Amino acid sequence: MKIRLFTVPNLLTLMSLMCGSFAALAALGLGDLRLAFWLLIAAALFDFADGFTARLLGCPSAIGVQLDSLSDMISFGFAPASILVALYLRAEALLPWDGRVQYAGALLLYLLTAFSALRLAKFNLDETQRAEFCGLPTPAAALLCASLGLIEAQGGFSLAREWLLLLAVGLGLLLISPIRMFALKFHGFGWRGNELRYLFLAACAVLIFTLRTYAIPAIVVLYIVISTVRWLVRGRPRG
Repeated sequence: MKIRLFTVPNLLTLMSLMCGSFAALAALGLGDLRLAFWLLIAAALFDFADGFTARLLGCPSAIGVQLDSLSDMISFGFAPASILVALYLRAEALLPWDGRVQYAGALLLYLLTAFSALRLAKFNLDETQRAEFCGLPTPAAALLCASLGLIEAQGGFSLAREWLLLLAVGLGLLLISPIRMFALKFHGFGWRGNELRYLFLAACAVLIFTLRTYAIPAIVVLYIVISTVRWLVRGRPRG
């Protein structure tokens, strides 16, 4: 069986992977969290474009599915954890830690990468996640981490080391949680059936207009809250 490696969708997926790799380098090697943020934004755009292009050209493939997960592992698993590590190494601690404990804490932040791997593996096997997600999507967690780096780089607030550790654990648990989270996949352009998506996008526009840089973490938190409330109201169906 002949396998085509360098299709247009696969090349877009590889661009997403490269952007994620460079984002990790920008965070840890260059200490440039602003650049790391924009590289993760580019990775997310390429990640969206590869699936859209595959459907448009009618050339989805099994290797494309595997490549997409590997790319997401780097761009939305390893890179955001690297950004948290970069933030951690320059942050203050609430409690006195010696050097060894300090660096052990930095390594623990890579639990986010491990949970991302579990999330992606589960997604590949779960046929119920085509219309909605089970657990927090990895790009949402990645953008939250990247936005915290951007905020710190722009002179905004910075989290203490203990809070960064709690954030990594919390995001990791949300990634593999049974909470059903809505996807921004529209059923046509009508209002009926898309009410939640349109209302969420309207709220996002208001947050971006009013909060600017701070809008991204606010949007991710809003997405988590709305999805959790929706899941509870619907009787907590399990996935």
